Amino acid sequence: MGIGGISPWSLLLILLIVLLLFGTKRLRNMGGDLGNAIKNFKKSVGDEEAKAAEEKKTKTQDANKIIDAEVVEKKQEKAKDKDKV
Repeated sequence: MGIGGISPWSLLLILLIVLLLFGTKRLRNMGGDLGNAIKNFKKSVGDEEAKAAEEKKTKTQDANKIIDAEVVEKKQEKAKDKDKV
């Protein structure tokens, strides 16, 4: 027995029938189309990950700017309080 209970001879027979039905050229074209589809899918997933990383970086930079502005504001308040005393 082979894969999943199918003998190697049965698999060979199925392959032969598929070749006769579709022909080698058509199978080659379908294989190429499938390969292009997988490549484009991987590219789009990578683009989404890069976009998400860029958004995270931008949000972090914005948060750092807000924190820096708050620190400067507190320092200015402390300086005003010292001037009053």
